[in-house]
Amino acid sequence: MNVTTYQTQTQILLWLFVINLGIALGAGLYEARIELPQWLIVLPESGYQWNAMGARQANTGLRFWVYVTTVPLTLLTLVNAIAAWRSRGILRRWWLGAAGMAAADRIFTFSYFVPTMVKLMSGTLPESEAVSTALQWANLNHFRHVIVLIAWLAALKAFSLVYERTAR
Repeated sequence: MNVTTYQTQTQILLWLFVINLGIALGAGLYEARIELPQWLIVLPESGYQWNAMGARQANTGLRFWVYVTTVPLTLLTLVNAIAAWRSRGILRRWWLGAAGMAAADRIFTFSYFVPTMVKLMSGTLPESEAVSTALQWANLNHFRHVIVLIAWLAALKAFSLVYERTAR
């Protein structure tokens, strides 16, 4: 493979990674701000109520996330980790950092967020347990947003380093 082909492939991989991470971050913030309050309802007198039916009706996991992050971001994370491992110098550090943070998000998502939301959407939990589980899910979701933000910023830095190299 010649240098130009490698640079083009690197640029395409990073373009896709940066775009997908940005969409995932923005959509995650949207879901937390707009969708989640429809599922975890604040009641003025008695605290919170979990609306399993509302979460099932929205079904953002199958209507949106599977097409944006579950499949694409997971594959892009793996492919970018391989490509980053093959790169050199400071680009390698930033790119591996981005892939590592994205991998942490993917692991966190598949090991906690997806199974917990499936359990919450089932409607089988007692109300008090559903509310406490939903509150924990919502609070940990803020941490997940920070992970994706760090991955996105590191990927942007790696992206800028690729263009810095090609400009020389």
